[in-house]
Amino acid sequence: MTNPPNPGDLLTRRRKLLYILLLGALTALGPFTIDLYLPAFPALEASLGVTEAQVQLTLAGTTVGFAFGQLVVGPFSDKFGRRTPLILATALHIAASLGAALSTDITTLGIFRVLMGVGAAGGGVVAMAMVRDLFSGYAMVRMFSRMSLVNGLAPILAPVIGSQLLLVMPWPGIFVFLAAYGTLVIVAALLLVRETLPPEKRGRSGMTARQRYRALFTDRIFVGLLMVAGFNFGGLFTYLSASPFLFQDVFGFSAQQYGLLFGINSLGIVAGVQTSSRLIRIVPPQWILAGATAWMFLMAMLIVVFDRAGLGLWGVMVPLWFYIMGTGFMFPCVQVLALAGHAAQAGTAASLLGAATFLMAGLISPVVGWLGITSAAPMGAVQAACILLAIAALWLVVRPRTVPSIH
Repeated sequence: MTNPPNPGDLLTRRRKLLYILLLGALTALGPFTIDLYLPAFPALEASLGVTEAQVQLTLAGTTVGFAFGQLVVGPFSDKFGRRTPLILATALHIAASLGAALSTDITTLGIFRVLMGVGAAGGGVVAMAMVRDLFSGYAMVRMFSRMSLVNGLAPILAPVIGSQLLLVMPWPGIFVFLAAYGTLVIVAALLLVRETLPPEKRGRSGMTARQRYRALFTDRIFVGLLMVAGFNFGGLFTYLSASPFLFQDVFGFSAQQYGLLFGINSLGIVAGVQTSSRLIRIVPPQWILAGATAWMFLMAMLIVVFDRAGLGLWGVMVPLWFYIMGTGFMFPCVQVLALAGHAAQAGTAASLLGAATFLMAGLISPVVGWLGITSAAPMGAVQAACILLAIAALWLVVRPRTVPSIH
């Protein structure tokens, strides 16, 4: 089987570079929205007079909003094109960011964080769908890996920027910064992003949104990948939710030291994504998923064992870095396998993939807060449970031996 020519093959090298930069920046809006305020967790706790678990619920609310927003933006972009939903969603993000900056209690902040998640959904879904509009097979893999070099900077830079902002302004300034970032996204979308889904291709399958969802949910491999991706993100967001308190309260890091540590850990994601994207040409992506999940379960268990053995900070940091690298190995494999067979409903497929990951993250990440963060063991235990469920979904639902090859 051979793929038809990719529309993206007609783009000049300069235009492809522009798309990599722009789409990477669009996708980065979500990680910036989530990661930028992580160093401010202890400050929020003290300023608003709330508990760790309540602060973590604002992170959970953001991820749930992100999940819901993608379910709306994806089908909308399949029917009406990519640019309009991107602009509308980002406008909501800007307004919600300003609302969060003006919040004086945890409930109001939580509501605006949910709306910020809904708004941030536009960039991620539309960017993935645009890549699928333009490319397929290994060309799509290359595009995703190159975009990740751009959006991979977001989780590295966001906590560093957030921690530096806290030196010169109180925590509301972080949300003003996010509003400014969203404004830049809208300007770029208006001036530089071209529509990749022409009118004649919108809804060309003649299917309603409900029928597109049914087609995707009756694809066993796609459903299994949703589960794998969701549990992978659940483990990653357990780290995001627990690490500000673990490293600042338990290990005594300052906000700036935590931001630097978070950036170093995020390099693991970038390393994993880039290595995996190249390895896909040699090893089928389903088998990379099998190896990565097994590796991550081992690393999560080592976090628990080393913590109980009293090995201290390095006993947590080393296996945690390699666990985070494993999540990076999984990202391009899941994206390629999930979108490969669904070109006609790329927006809907991308929205479901994003919604599953962030909804699962929103549901799982507060668990570690309820367990209490007095050591690294609760974080490692929740991560191990998440990845064990991902392993079960991979082998029992996806079934690697039944996955068709990509070209």
